[in-house]
Amino acid sequence: MRLRIAHSTRYRYEPPATGLIQILRMTPGDHDGQYVAEWQIDVSADSRLDVHQDAFGNVTHVLTLGPIADLTIHVEGLIETHDTGGMLRGTDERFPPGLFLRSTPLTRVNPAMAAFVRELRAEADDDLLGFLHALMVQINEHMTFDEDPTNSGTSAIEAFGLKRGVCQDYAHIFIACARNGGIPARFVSGHFLRSDGVINQQAGHAWAEAYVPDLGWVGFDPANGICITDAHARVAIGLDYLGAAPVRGTRYGGGMETLSVAVKVEQVARSGQSQFQSR
Repeated sequence: MRLRIAHSTRYRYEPPATGLIQILRMTPGDHDGQYVAEWQIDVSADSRLDVHQDAFGNVTHVLTLGPIADLTIHVEGLIETHDTGGMLRGTDERFPPGLFLRSTPLTRVNPAMAAFVRELRAEADDDLLGFLHALMVQINEHMTFDEDPTNSGTSAIEAFGLKRGVCQDYAHIFIACARNGGIPARFVSGHFLRSDGVINQQAGHAWAEAYVPDLGWVGFDPANGICITDAHARVAIGLDYLGAAPVRGTRYGGGMETLSVAVKVEQVARSGQSQFQSR
């Protein structure tokens, strides 16, 4: 599948900020199920843009700016994806899977979540893949997608209690529960081609990967209740959202900050005509 992706993030500062440092994890990489055919980053202001790979192998740009009132970061490109049955192959794995058992403030569990995990593990017996599929389905049924009650700092415990949230919250709950069940899991940020034909989205997408012996890393998208497919474009990974966020940074000075995000994900035929995925 050929996916054309455009992602714009705009910041406005009133009064202007005196300085700004932004860390961008907005550039996807290649692996067996994904090939980046085209990709570019455009920044609206004159700036210094340093590129490197972070500890997890994510392509990372560090943006440094002087006084600024308005900043737009736009990335756009073309990605070729292939359905791998949810399994991840051909990635640069810099750490053993056990590192991703590490809990973070956003991926802790409370007694209710731990009981939830114990019940699912008991039902699955020793079938780890079966447990993970059941976990994904149960989270999808437990939660209602709602953009209002949560934010980037909402923890898995808070979202689980609210029973509401966005894809980031679904992923954090899945990761927290998988780790509590003894299975390494990590956060993935990226993009998703919706099956309902909607190409303009308000944000990128997020899901999780869990490590299954003899299979390796397997992608689970609890917000949609499916394993990853060729409709998913993988960009960055981390222990939680903070390590894989598309844009994260610090500003100096300035007053009110206004943020707006626009994402467009569409399937493109080789002739250049657009077509929508159907399931």
